[in-house]
Amino acid sequence: MHKPLLAAMAMVLLLGACGGFTGSRLNPMNWFGRDSAETLAPAGGWTTTVDRRLLVPVVSEMEVLRTSTGALVRAAGITERQGFWDVELRPENDGRPVDGVLTYEFVAAAPRGQTAVSTDPSRTVTAAVAIPNSRLAGVRQIVVRGGQNARSVNR
Repeated sequence: MHKPLLAAMAMVLLLGACGGFTGSRLNPMNWFGRDSAETLAPAGGWTTTVDRRLLVPVVSEMEVLRTSTGALVRAAGITERQGFWDVELRPENDGRPVDGVLTYEFVAAAPRGQTAVSTDPSRTVTAAVAIPNSRLAGVRQIVVRGGQNARSVNR
């Protein structure tokens, strides 16, 4: 009975003495140093997405249709070859008019492989954008820009 009690007392004394070694190299908790938080994010932050779509070379048609909530701008353009996709009328200046002019760039993504040239109707792409009445306030002209030309409509 004395031996288990003596062993228990020795263990208590040893464990109590470990508190003095918290900064010691003998403490196994100090063997690998302190942990640190690391991030995979670049120092300047992530870059913004880059729109790699190209301007449609020729804007062949443009019309503005009045709606109950504003206007619908529709444009058609002819690309240099077939297969262009992801067509959009991309607003300039975050869709805000500058000096009464609301400007859109007619953009499309190029095909990933080689495609045929063929006829103009087979290379025609169309895009539209809805403009609410709140954005049309103060707009005198709407412009759709392509690579080689631009079309506009005046109010």
